Amino acid sequence: MTNCRLIRNGVAVLLSAAFFYSCDRPARISVEIKDAPSADIVIRQQNVNRYDILDTVRTDASGHFSFKVKLEKGDPDFIYLYKNDRKIASVLLASGDKVRIEADTLGNYNTSGSEESGKLMKVEKDYAGFNAVVDSLAAEMEKSQDNQARVAELSSEMARTYTDYYRKCVRYVMENSKSLTVIPVFYQTVSGSFYVFSQNTDALHFKNVADSLSTVYPESRYVRALKEEAESRTKALEMQVRLRTAEQIGFLDLDLPDTHGKKVRLSDLDSKAVLLYFWSPADAVQKMFNLDVLKGIYGKYRDKGLEIYQVAIATDKPSWERVISAQGLEWINVCDGLGEASPVIGMYNLRKLPAYYLIVDGQLSDKTITDAASLKKALAEVL
Repeated sequence: MTNCRLIRNGVAVLLSAAFFYSCDRPARISVEIKDAPSADIVIRQQNVNRYDILDTVRTDASGHFSFKVKLEKGDPDFIYLYKNDRKIASVLLASGDKVRIEADTLGNYNTSGSEESGKLMKVEKDYAGFNAVVDSLAAEMEKSQDNQARVAELSSEMARTYTDYYRKCVRYVMENSKSLTVIPVFYQTVSGSFYVFSQNTDALHFKNVADSLSTVYPESRYVRALKEEAESRTKALEMQVRLRTAEQIGFLDLDLPDTHGKKVRLSDLDSKAVLLYFWSPADAVQKMFNLDVLKGIYGKYRDKGLEIYQVAIATDKPSWERVISAQGLEWINVCDGLGEASPVIGMYNLRKLPAYYLIVDGQLSDKTITDAASLKKALAEVL
């Protein structure tokens, strides 16, 4: 009986301990600012793209103070200390952290007790050093305007400085893809002029890191914002590739699924003339246009080198498929199911539907097509 009671008591203690350690615990920060006795220090919390003031505290006669920050478990936060408008220290805090900061009012500081805060401190010091070199070179270039040879030399040094730092940043985000300290690295600028990560191909770094961080911090608002930025940059990269391809083939390429889910690429069509036709299958007038105009045109010119690539702007793909089947449309019909969110709208600057483009011998024709009459006239001229 006694043994059973001891076992039950032991289990209770273990359960209580497990409960205690599973609860969110505040992070505790102890700060010493040597040259700021009896000074007001503002504590700010980063909220993705803005700073929220958490508190204002006053140091004692020796420049000491301490504070706590309540954090959700598994969701670290960036906290910054300011004196007036100058940032004097930065930390990346997780639930239960106990961090010590030694700083001055010039922005020089050291942290201990948190590996992530230590990484953030190193990131900020490297960044400050880089911008100091850039600013120094820029100032010397300004003074050397009358010496073109010297300006060219300084410009080359500036380019090398940026390239070396960019490569260092790339190496850092690749080696620390599961650390939130990579997020401020992604948004660093060169003396406030342009982002260090300003190349379209940097979208790949954003995406890879966002995917890695999502496995560690699935609830982090910073990671969600990074994923959105990665998606935006990926779309920009895709557009750049499309535009580069367009310069070679004479039009913006499309690669959309047909009624069987098989993607059909516009540039793969080898017909002499391709009618690129954007429409809404929910519009009765446009549905009748298929039967009254397009079927007749396709029957007349198909053997003379005409193909139709008809793009539906719709979200209801089953309804679209039923229209295609019921009308017996034999040409290429595609739809991405995104409706007004489809990227093809921006690509071809679609302001209203229907919209017509004629591609002749691999080049976008300059013929203006607005209705059945102008379409028939254009086809009669090119075929």
